[in-house]
Amino acid sequence: MSTIRELYTEALSLLKNFPDASVESKVLVLKSLAISEEVFYSYPDRHVSKSEKQRFYESVLKRQQGIPLSYVVGEKEFWSLPFKVSPGVLIPRPETEHLVEKVLELSTRTEEVIIDIGTGSGNIAVSLARELPKARILATDISPEALKTARMNASVHKVSRITFLKGNLFSALSGLLLEEQCDFIVSNPPYVTECQWETLQDEIRLHEPKKALVSGKTGREIIERLASGAPNFLKQGGYLCMEIGLGQQDDVLNLFGMEWERVDSFKDLSGIPRLVIAQKII
Repeated sequence: MSTIRELYTEALSLLKNFPDASVESKVLVLKSLAISEEVFYSYPDRHVSKSEKQRFYESVLKRQQGIPLSYVVGEKEFWSLPFKVSPGVLIPRPETEHLVEKVLELSTRTEEVIIDIGTGSGNIAVSLARELPKARILATDISPEALKTARMNASVHKVSRITFLKGNLFSALSGLLLEEQCDFIVSNPPYVTECQWETLQDEIRLHEPKKALVSGKTGREIIERLASGAPNFLKQGGYLCMEIGLGQQDDVLNLFGMEWERVDSFKDLSGIPRLVIAQKII
């Protein structure tokens, strides 16, 4: 009968060609056996059952096939919270936490109205709801699968002031009388070009949803629609906060005209301009 230590050692061998083999091996053992890190380190010689061992091998096989680790284990950490993810829903990226940080910096912590366009797993909306319990948040997505996952994450993290709406960009807000009523519109939109898509790692290109990543020929198609549509819903002094792609800073900043008080871009931890925040004229 195998032990925790033996499964971990075997995972290291089977995943030796992966850059983060040690981290991934531990994660797969923890999830397959449903144990904590404390058990992993304190009881390495604990025997595992036949069913646990089978789950472990199934997980390692999926990872060997190139399926992203987050899809294999069914979750990804964001804002120090575990978010459920599944194929068809974009895996949250660490750099998107910068978007949450900036919204919190600008927030008055009152009963603000926040719109999350293209919510995906709900990671932005749920994180903001946890930090801003007085806010009313509306999260939209065109994908039924994404909305199902987002609702699940909202339930797991016990946030109730989020309304999930199906629709393409601002169309989901039709009839809700939100014109010029919103304090924030936030989004991590698709911004990859069709050409860039073909160059992405297989792990992304073969498994993550293309519609959540690719905007079109220029990569700015959705960003342009956000910039043009946001003023209809933002109140005076309200903010549009969105993530952008590598090399898009100048073109995106040029989208904002006289309706905006100020427009700023911010770099991520790698020094890449990753975030644009525009304030509607006061």
